[in-house]
Amino acid sequence: MSSLLSCAPGPLQGALCVPGDKSVSHRAALFGLFATGPCRATGWLDAADTRSSLAAVRALGAEVSYADGVLEVAPGAGPEALAVRGEPVAIDCGNSGTTARLLLGLLAGWLPPAGPGVVLSGDASLSKRPMARVIDPLRDMGADITCLETPGRLPIRVRGAKLTAAEHHLPVPSAQVKTALLLAGLNAAGRTVVRGGGASRDHTERLLRVMGVQLEDLGDGDLAVAGGQVAERFDIAVPGDPSSAAFFLTAAAMIPASRVTVTGHALNEGRVGALRVLRRAGAQVAIDRARGPRQGEMLGDVTVAHDQPRPFVITAEEIPTLVDEIPVLAVLATALPGTSVISGAAELRVKESDRLALMAANLKRLGAEVTEYPDGLEITGPVRLRGGTDADPVVLETAGDHRIAMAMAIAALTAEGRCALDDPGCVAVSYPDFFTALDGLLNRG
Repeated sequence: MSSLLSCAPGPLQGALCVPGDKSVSHRAALFGLFATGPCRATGWLDAADTRSSLAAVRALGAEVSYADGVLEVAPGAGPEALAVRGEPVAIDCGNSGTTARLLLGLLAGWLPPAGPGVVLSGDASLSKRPMARVIDPLRDMGADITCLETPGRLPIRVRGAKLTAAEHHLPVPSAQVKTALLLAGLNAAGRTVVRGGGASRDHTERLLRVMGVQLEDLGDGDLAVAGGQVAERFDIAVPGDPSSAAFFLTAAAMIPASRVTVTGHALNEGRVGALRVLRRAGAQVAIDRARGPRQGEMLGDVTVAHDQPRPFVITAEEIPTLVDEIPVLAVLATALPGTSVISGAAELRVKESDRLALMAANLKRLGAEVTEYPDGLEITGPVRLRGGTDADPVVLETAGDHRIAMAMAIAALTAEGRCALDDPGCVAVSYPDFFTALDGLLNRG
């Protein structure tokens, strides 16, 4: 794959179906481990991140098959079969924080108390990401969790333990932490309460309810779950990932005469914040054929067209609904007249990379006017971004982060001259065919 990027030869035009939602696909793989029977998910995302979850459930004894977008997971022999092993099950979570954090909650009470347990590890990037936000509340429930090298970081050993329900207050809304605690609560004695989930993604709640699990809605995103419930098998359709769609839809909002439709786009209220921002930024946004809920998730066809650009403001309350889309929305801000402001986004500093720092540095490298703050960015436009020459392109740093790579590929569409990514292959974490899809909309296949 070439690392060179070039300016768009014209507007983006056409329709595409993006890969299945990454968050739902992770859960479809992992939740099949504790269901009562074989589970099925159509439209499942086959990418590096989700393969980490699939490899994990295989290692834990599940029977797995995948072909033509259809994933089937059967529980297998169950946790008791792991108790007789002479050594821990080794699970490499790769670059997937979702795999690691969800497994911490799932394994804490699912594994039998007797046995060597499981050791979770990850790549260099994941090994630097914070896990204490999950570990500490799980330990309050009685979880047997040991950090093997650095406190609060992978590698981590989990042994089975008898968990006791607790009430948790999340300091920052997080779907991953919320999910880990709900999964632990399913295997705990008593009623587990999770408060402070706020506007974080609710894919876990939707799928658990499809599986027949009773969750109490306490209002304001607070939830409770009683331990000892049986989770039934599921058969779901995975909607198109809004975070993947956002790159193409944002490019359409930036480039005059562009019009792009994403079919089967997820319409989960917790995932469409980027569409609201595109409307505020002056783009035309239309939703057609809204349908569902399809086993818990709404979807429809979303069309975005360039129109009357204007600056936007994103505040902390919106961040959970568009956290993965912030990098490409920062690119959009360079094309808008006036100053756009993103705040309340400190969480981006502990993603696969420090996304705020990288976006600020890369956009400045292309000539954008960017001010970086501890929790956000301020970007003034419009600015014509400038690359280099074929022989000496402006090299943009990704730190192996798929969202940064895709965002800067969109930035290059409006830049004069040549740009290059230091690691274009990292897009395979969530969207292996990203560049092919982009070329198709630009008619430069």
